[in-house]
Amino acid sequence: MAKGLHYELFGEGPLTVFLHGFLESSTMWEPLNLAELPGTKLLIDLPGHGKSPLSNPSEIPSVKFMADEVGRVLTLLKIDAYRLIGHSMGGYVALELFANTPKGISKPSHVTLLNSNCWSDSEAKQGDRLRVARIAYTGKELFINEAIPNLFAQPEAYQKEIAALKQEAKAMTSEAIAYAALAMRTRRDYTSWVMENPSKVRFIHGALDRLVSVEELHQRLRPAAGQAAPEIIILPNAGHMAHWEATAEVVRGGNTFSQ
Repeated sequence: MAKGLHYELFGEGPLTVFLHGFLESSTMWEPLNLAELPGTKLLIDLPGHGKSPLSNPSEIPSVKFMADEVGRVLTLLKIDAYRLIGHSMGGYVALELFANTPKGISKPSHVTLLNSNCWSDSEAKQGDRLRVARIAYTGKELFINEAIPNLFAQPEAYQKEIAALKQEAKAMTSEAIAYAALAMRTRRDYTSWVMENPSKVRFIHGALDRLVSVEELHQRLRPAAGQAAPEIIILPNAGHMAHWEATAEVVRGGNTFSQ
């Protein structure tokens, strides 16, 4: 699998695929101590992140490209039964893979969205993504230094973790950062799909998440009369980095890992 995505596979039992967020890698899952939990885990570095190359940076940036690359890993490993959990951008990739599973790959049975959402960017947010893509080439380190602490509800309590996250993000190329930002900018809206398949989707979200408010999450996922709603687990003391800020609660809420 030349130029394929980097991955780690370990454990025994039902399999869960873990997809990290923007500027992160599969190392983001370390606080969950996944090796101590039941089930098989497949941790994948998305294109341009961690140890994975951005194999085609000239291609029009898309979340579908990321999902297809994940699909290549699933094909390589001959995986036919799995669940997905995605953090932030990884949630967008998980939804793309779930709603539009590439030909020849089994559809996942469930997806958990951790500090993520299912709708497309607003016009204002699209403008923000475009600015990030430009800044990636002109002020990458400044952007990273400002962006990562804001992901935490109480950044002063996570200085060691923030320093490590900054170091990892700064190792990314400007091309990879810009590609991911532009891919998120044009991602598809899967709100209707989620509302039509509420039993297959779970949201785990920090009440103090500055990127997506709890109010917006509930508003957009409000079911019509007689319609079921997807499960939404709110973690009261967590921001966008719930896996660090509410580790035990994420493990409990994400019990789909081993089911």
